Amino acid sequence: MLKAGIYGQFYHENSAVFIEQLFEILRKNKVTVLVEEQFYKLIIENKAIDTDHYEYSTFKTLDASFDLFFSIGGDGTILKSITYIKDLNIPLAGINTGRLGFLASIQKEEIAGSVSKIIEGNYNISERSLLSIEVSPIHNDLNTHNFALNEISVIRKNTTSMIRVETYLNNEYLTSYWSDGLIISTPTGSTGYSLSCGGPIIEPNSKSIILTPIAPHNLNARPIVIPDTTEIKLKVTGRENNYLVSLDSRIADIDNETVITIKKSPFTIKMIQLNEDSFIKTLRKKLLWGEDKRN
Repeated sequence: MLKAGIYGQFYHENSAVFIEQLFEILRKNKVTVLVEEQFYKLIIENKAIDTDHYEYSTFKTLDASFDLFFSIGGDGTILKSITYIKDLNIPLAGINTGRLGFLASIQKEEIAGSVSKIIEGNYNISERSLLSIEVSPIHNDLNTHNFALNEISVIRKNTTSMIRVETYLNNEYLTSYWSDGLIISTPTGSTGYSLSCGGPIIEPNSKSIILTPIAPHNLNARPIVIPDTTEIKLKVTGRENNYLVSLDSRIADIDNETVITIKKSPFTIKMIQLNEDSFIKTLRKKLLWGEDKRN
């Protein structure tokens, strides 16, 4: 019997019908269902579904006994989901009840057919690399979840002044970015924050890391793509005493002169991709490339 975890960050208006569809399909297929504790409370508070009609319990953490994990929301919910999955190799499927949704590829209107295919095993696995971070001296906020699926960014804090991001690749000095910050992105994150700052789109299976400056003052500073075997070291200075480091949506304060080391994580996230879907198809659909009348 399959065992599935379910997680959502928010309770979206009119999402009850889609939550109930998911529960009903899992029940019919005799899948053991466990719901993340805070999401369960949201369901109860909003009377989203008749909880007496379905058998499920809650979880605070996951273990290797889970066969599937469903994220209900947008891409931000998937980014939070990986903090539960970590290195457990549990296949992750995103049901998009949000907006754009590059990662949450299952559309809410297609839940019944898509989830049935997943339960039957009719899907592919897209292995997504992550980035990990180490700071010296050690920072408590970055000890528990020191990895990111999309990007790790250093960003100015509480100031309109630029910061200086001294950057080394495999201990060789690259440059110092005078900018609002620097984005270090995975191929998965290339369609996120990095893209909005002028970074390139990278196919998810590419063995690459992208460095994208945020509003650089030195106008010749451009995004650069490097091998994912590269170790990146950063040292940030500025007029303020500290700055921000973000790992996807998680943020920590870091003191100036702290040395940050970023490299590819030793584990991957297994994203479920239906057989009829592909990254190229998603690009055309989400970026409206096919809407050009010349095509």
